[in-house]
Amino acid sequence: MNDFLARGAYPRVLSIAGTDPTGGAGIQADLKAIAAAGGYGMSVVTALVAQNTQGVRSVHVPPIDFLREQLDSVRDDVAIDAVKIGMLADATIAHVVAEFLDGLDSSVPVVLDPVMVATSGDRLLEKEAEQAVRELCRRADVITPNLKELAVLTQTEEARSLDEAIATASKWAREAGTAVVVKGGHLNSRCADNAVVTPDGQVHRVQSTRVDTKNTHGTGCSLSSALATRLGAGDAAAAALEWSTQWLHEAIAHADALRVGTGHGPVDHFHRAQRLMQAASAVPLPHLAGPLKEEPHVAQPRVAAAGPHTQRLWNIAAAQWDAIVALPFIEDLGSGALDESAFSFYLDQDAQYLASYSKALARLASLAPSTEEQLHWAESAYGCLAEEAELHRTWLQGGVSSAPSRVTSAYTDFLIRCTHTDDYVVAAASVLPCYWLYAEVGLYLAEHDSEDHPYHAWLKVYGGEDFLGSVRRSLEIVEQALARADEETRTRAERAYVSACIHEVDFFDQAGRRF
Repeated sequence: MNDFLARGAYPRVLSIAGTDPTGGAGIQADLKAIAAAGGYGMSVVTALVAQNTQGVRSVHVPPIDFLREQLDSVRDDVAIDAVKIGMLADATIAHVVAEFLDGLDSSVPVVLDPVMVATSGDRLLEKEAEQAVRELCRRADVITPNLKELAVLTQTEEARSLDEAIATASKWAREAGTAVVVKGGHLNSRCADNAVVTPDGQVHRVQSTRVDTKNTHGTGCSLSSALATRLGAGDAAAAALEWSTQWLHEAIAHADALRVGTGHGPVDHFHRAQRLMQAASAVPLPHLAGPLKEEPHVAQPRVAAAGPHTQRLWNIAAAQWDAIVALPFIEDLGSGALDESAFSFYLDQDAQYLASYSKALARLASLAPSTEEQLHWAESAYGCLAEEAELHRTWLQGGVSSAPSRVTSAYTDFLIRCTHTDDYVVAAASVLPCYWLYAEVGLYLAEHDSEDHPYHAWLKVYGGEDFLGSVRRSLEIVEQALARADEETRTRAERAYVSACIHEVDFFDQAGRRF
């Protein structure tokens, strides 16, 4: 999070655009996107549009003096941190908006979504209006045309690849002195990357995979508004595009669940916010007080339990396994679509985690009742340190952060407490999920693995036989420890196991919370 948002402040973002009464596009979508990106949204209406998910029925343009009054009413009273411009129905409206921008401080970022060409290819503006929008593009800090609009702006053929579009945008950015966001969503490929091209020729590409859905109504409006908000909060263009692209990908991925309209429906602007709100819940964990119940009809683990006690552990924490496989991080890791920055963040925190986890295992070794168990946990502690060193040497190349995240700290603090303040069986149960669930994730993802998978080296470690052998031995040890324990101690151990599983869910999910 940047400093602006970290202070609890909201960038005040003005959207100048048309309407959509069904809420999926136009100003209604802009205000949702602004709020989702951490801003306070304001709106000035350029046109009243009668439309729904099936298409536009009619457009009513209010008197131009009323547009001026709207703009002046905002500017005379509210400080503006960013402006997003969408639908400009004619040349006169474009000129009035340009006059308004001239009255703003030049430091206020302006994002223009040049609504000129429909997805169908139909031109939406008269020639005079088209020229006025083209000139307004030169006044904006960032423009976000679709590929058809980029072709109209530059008077070139429509690009057939993202690289071709970037080359076209680079020329325009240099000549117009305006950054251009190139959007890959309309390309016929599995890749739906975005890129921002700056006037000095720098290109920053953001990975994104295509989502198989028809519900993408208003994605252009939403991306531009989120981008403006992040720029208004102080992000550089590259960082703003990364946040906006990843947020929008999640919104599209969950669009179908909204069930709005019978045509091309809207995206779920607030899915990320709902997900983070649930993750931040302070509701007391029921398993720490109430009875521990085994879930009926649970999916069985790929690494079998070592007996009835470890089978019960799996059954009482089955919901946490279901939560892990449903995480966007795991889905994208499996498909290979996971953004490299997200994977690097995960590995960075994994290195932080392993450094503390090894200490918990070393303490567990000192509590073990037999030499064989002492050796197992001690060798595991050594293995954690070796794995951490390997992470630094290969994936991270020494670029580890200076401190663990809150999620990582909460997990490792829990493990240290369990292994230092409770007895052996509770401590052993608390460290087990890191073995068992990691193995399950590795085997689950192995179904998607291949030699050319971008994360093949990581996947083969946690699905490999060496690691699986250690997991099976850990299960045997915990099974025996639970069998020896009295009922009260066994209950404490079960609660520690479930708590550790919950920490595992958060640990895998935290890369998606890092912005």
